[in-house]
Amino acid sequence: MTLEEMYNLCEKKNRGKSAATEHDLQVSCLRWLGYAHPKVFCYAIPNGAYTTITSAKKLVAEGVKKGVPDLHFPMARNGYASLYIEMKNGKAGVVSAEQKAMIKKLQSLGNKVVVCRSLDDFIKEINQYFNNEGNEYRQTQLEEVPQEQSSSRQRWI
Repeated sequence: MTLEEMYNLCEKKNRGKSAATEHDLQVSCLRWLGYAHPKVFCYAIPNGAYTTITSAKKLVAEGVKKGVPDLHFPMARNGYASLYIEMKNGKAGVVSAEQKAMIKKLQSLGNKVVVCRSLDDFIKEINQYFNNEGNEYRQTQLEEVPQEQSSSRQRWI
């Protein structure tokens, strides 16, 4: 399957609808990501999940924060520590005050944070972040720890 065929497959589900849900958009984006960039590591942050008040209190006590973007790519590139993506449902999706504050906080910590409102936005941001040839990459590399400490350990530099 070509990338164009994958793109068409992802978009086909939502043709004829007035708007895809944020869930549908995120699923389409992650399907495309798995095909186009299978080695890119990403995980979802399910802050918007519906839960009971008791469970919500437990999650807050465990450190869950309001406004954290939907997807995290913990891979340093182009001078950024990592990439966060907030998914929004087309033009109808609104970035909340908590999300705006969290975006500013994450950016101040050296992360790239973007809002994607379509599969096209997502593809553009991912390709720019992971394929940006000519930019100086701040690649994470492994360096062996000296033998006297441990021969099996590695450290991030």
